[in-house]
Amino acid sequence: MAPAPAGRGAGRRAVVAAVGAAGLTAALAACGGMSDAGGSGAKNAEGGGSQDAGGSGGEAGGGAGGTLAKTTEIPSGGGKIFKAEKVVVTQPKEGEIKAFSAVCPHAGCVVNEVAGGTINCPCHGSKFDITDGSVKHGPATKPLEPAKVNVKDGSVTLG
Repeated sequence: MAPAPAGRGAGRRAVVAAVGAAGLTAALAACGGMSDAGGSGAKNAEGGGSQDAGGSGGEAGGGAGGTLAKTTEIPSGGGKIFKAEKVVVTQPKEGEIKAFSAVCPHAGCVVNEVAGGTINCPCHGSKFDITDGSVKHGPATKPLEPAKVNVKDGSVTLG
């Protein structure tokens, strides 16, 4: 194919490339930036509600061994999301603490709510069981990955 004359063909290619790049940027922003979609915010932690939190003010939030929360801060029949650590901690029944990655395996969004016995993703509506992270409602086809936490003296720590 012969090169296009300078000016007209080159300009058209540049415009098409720019439009394509802008579309890709918008699509990536929509997938990656929706972790707060749905207006979850902090919700009542009683009765299986959720709290959407970046941490709990523990001694060393973040790395392995950092305190996430007191067990009393994890609602029975519900859970709490720690966005900064990308972990969701649930208490399916009194005294039973479970933890999972807060990253949805479908598109990589961070879950934003624990309600009605499920961990919910705002991006495409996937729901995961609070007891084992299994898929309750797609489009996700894989469960949430288990996360390692330790429960000692009434505190939940990463580890």
